[in-house]
Amino acid sequence: MKTLPTDAGDEPHWVSRQAFQIVVILALFAEIAMFLILRNGFSWWWAVPVMLVLSHLMHGAAVGFHEASHGLLRRNRTFNEFDGVLIGLLSFMSFSLYRASHQSHHAHFATERDEELWPFVLTTTPRWARVLAAVLELSCGLFFVPFLFLRTFLRKGSPIRSKRVRKRIWKELSLIVVVWVGIISAVWYFDVWTYFLWMYLLPSFIAGNLQSWRKYIEHVGLTGSTVNSATRSIVAKGWPGRLFAFTLLHEPFHGLHHMHVGLPHAELPRLAPELEPRHPDEIHPFPSYRHALVHLLRNLADPRVGSQWHRTSNPS
Repeated sequence: MKTLPTDAGDEPHWVSRQAFQIVVILALFAEIAMFLILRNGFSWWWAVPVMLVLSHLMHGAAVGFHEASHGLLRRNRTFNEFDGVLIGLLSFMSFSLYRASHQSHHAHFATERDEELWPFVLTTTPRWARVLAAVLELSCGLFFVPFLFLRTFLRKGSPIRSKRVRKRIWKELSLIVVVWVGIISAVWYFDVWTYFLWMYLLPSFIAGNLQSWRKYIEHVGLTGSTVNSATRSIVAKGWPGRLFAFTLLHEPFHGLHHMHVGLPHAELPRLAPELEPRHPDEIHPFPSYRHALVHLLRNLADPRVGSQWHRTSNPS
């Protein structure tokens, strides 16, 4: 399979570096469009397409949350923290909790200690429990993902041991409760449930599921021991795929993110040749999410992650 030419010696275009800001602005325009649709006479023909576009842009903003956890979203640390906490508030996630837990995903990638890929990295987890977790996360990602990270924080033997970090996480969790009590109270008081449903709840629910499906496409069903054998990456050939990757802050080049953790997302496309297989068990980058999804679905009946599955029998 040919790899998309990347002009590896060139610097990323300034537009590529501003992907997050552009996604946020487009999301704002989509919200305004949805408001006008609701305000001037509801129409399914207009509301549904706008809601789907808004869902995708919210998904892109969620990738920005991930970038902020690596300190890569903004050059200014204060702005980076502010954006991370704000996006977390809107998605029921503590930014500090995500950042602390996400470290295990990189430090212990695809091993039993990878908290983000629980329970698929644990060979002691029965198949029915892994399938149930997959069904819940892929259909209710907006609520299951916060549960996944809360489990990491609250369980006995949590890898998050720093008292300072845990204190900040509790503060952020309390802030989430206060903010959402205020939001729901305001929605109830002004009786704007329809606006809340179409401008936030429906698109964010879909965005949460898109986030989960993308995560599963990236890793679930792969039992290799290297980045390229435990990660599905997407290298699109045409401009639609490039545009799609842009709105997701180049997250489709996911294997490169694991190889170069501290590299800003705009730098990843030009390193695409590194995704080509170098070992027999590694896989080529896929030309689209559609192709990668087909590969995932073949493995979703028995969701597993990590080379440890080769050293044990499959529990039932």
